[in-house]
This record gives sequence, C-alpha cells and structure tokens, in this order.
Amino acid sequence: MPGPCNIKKKKKQQTKREKKGLSARPSLDSQVEHDDPPPPVYEPERVINDLNDLCPEYDAYEPYEPPQPYEPPEPYRPLTHESDDDLLPSTPNIYDPGNGPRVRNARAFLSSFFAQPPSLDDPLCAEFAQEEILQMLCTVLPEETAVILWYNKSRTTGRLCPSCRRLYNLGDVLPDLVQDGAKYSSEPCSPYLSREQEISGLCSPLCFIMASFNHPGAIKTTWGRAAEEIDDYTWSLLNGPGVGTGDQGLSMLMKMARLPDLGLGQLCLPDVDFDSEGEAKA
Repeated sequence: MPGPCNIKKKKKQQTKREKKGLSARPSLDSQVEHDDPPPPVYEPERVINDLNDLCPEYDAYEPYEPPQPYEPPEPYRPLTHESDDDLLPSTPNIYDPGNGPRVRNARAFLSSFFAQPPSLDDPLCAEFAQEEILQMLCTVLPEETAVILWYNKSRTTGRLCPSCRRLYNLGDVLPDLVQDGAKYSSEPCSPYLSREQEISGLCSPLCFIMASFNHPGAIKTTWGRAAEEIDDYTWSLLNGPGVGTGDQGLSMLMKMARLPDLGLGQLCLPDVDFDSEGEAKA
C-alpha cells in the first residue's frame, strides 16, 4: 500500500535516472569536436587518348606556317670598339696647359678658325703660301714639322712654335715655360728672341735649345740670326753630322728657316751654286 515513504523513494529514483541520462548524453560542443571530417570528393580521372584533347577549344592542331616569302633575321652583331669610340667626344685640337694655347695636330689646325689666313699682301709670304711649297717641304721634313714651317713663313704675324706647339703672334708677351703659367717674366724681351720668333717661330730660348740640341757648339752664334749673319765656322757646325741627339726634323727646320728660300733652291737645283754671283757650275 503506497505511503509517504514510497512516494519519496520513487521521486529520488526518478531524479537519479534523469541525472544519469544527462551525463550519458554528449554535449553539442563535444559532438562538433569529435565529428569526423567529410570524405574528400574525387573527380573522375580524365583519360587522354589524343594530343588534341589537351586543347579542346581547337578542333584540330594546325602547325604554324610563316608568311611567304620567308626572310631569316639578320645575325646578331655585337658593337665593335670602333663604334664605341665614335660615341666618345673627340679630344680638342687646341688646349691650354696654363702658359699659352697649344696645338696637337698641325694639319687639322690649318682648317680651324684659329689659324690665320696666308698674308697674300706680303710678296714673300704670298710666295711661300703656295701649295707646291708645302708639298716640297713634306719631302724633306716630317709632315707636322713641314706644316709648321710653311705656316710660319706664309704669315706675317701668326706663329706656331715647332718645339712646344704654342700658338701666338709676334709681339705677344709670352709666359715663361719653366715658371708658373700665371706669371710673366718681368725682364724685357731680348732682341734675339724677337728675331728668332720671326725667323723660325721658336717661341723661347728653351725651345731654341731643343731645336739646336744636335749642334751644341752653334747655339750661341745661331740664336736670333739669319743666314747672312752667321759666320762660316758656325755653318760648318750646322752642316756637320752633329752629336746625333735630339729631334732631327726639328734640327733641320732650325737650319732651313734661316735661308731666304728655305733651302728649296738647293733641293730642286743641286748643281747650281747659289753662293756665287748667279753663275751655274757644270
């Protein structure tokens, strides 16, 4: 017969069953964590039986045909050193080291703006200005030396030093070559120096010594003097073999510049004695 005690026991047993059922049921979070990942989806393998299957957008493979006529491309040619040199700026022909403008190439200088035209109003300069005179000088002297001698003899005031290549005019006060280029010598110009500049174009005593280095015994008696002012002993030294040192072309220029015809008369007419009174020897 049910009584109060039995009702309480039944309630306790029912409560225990409910708790046991809750503890045995897994939570939603644990279900999410322990759920296995879905199996991967594999696409069916594609069997390639023909190369055309690789390009389904084309109906068939057509090889490329170049347009006719076909011209093969030119072979690659690397740049040469000559073309590289053409891109570089050329070295200026006239430069100034600090004691006056200098000329690197005498032949190129003749066609430049800085070269004075021949003095055709002077009879002697006009005679020397002929192109044939320059050609004859080139047969005796090196080309650069011959051009400088021809330029100096065909201009009344323009001069180009054969030794140091300094460009100047007669009467210019020139800086000393052995001093600072910005300083000028306070001593008055020697009359022999002015005369030598007019005769040969050698601009300084140092340049004259360099030109006459092969004939050291004739330096003092030749300095600033023309042919008629030089004694026979000095001429014998100048016409001798010399000591064999120095620039031979410059030494020849120093001697030829003193002669009224630059010695071309003896070169063209070797059998004529120009020292006699116009009489020819057989």
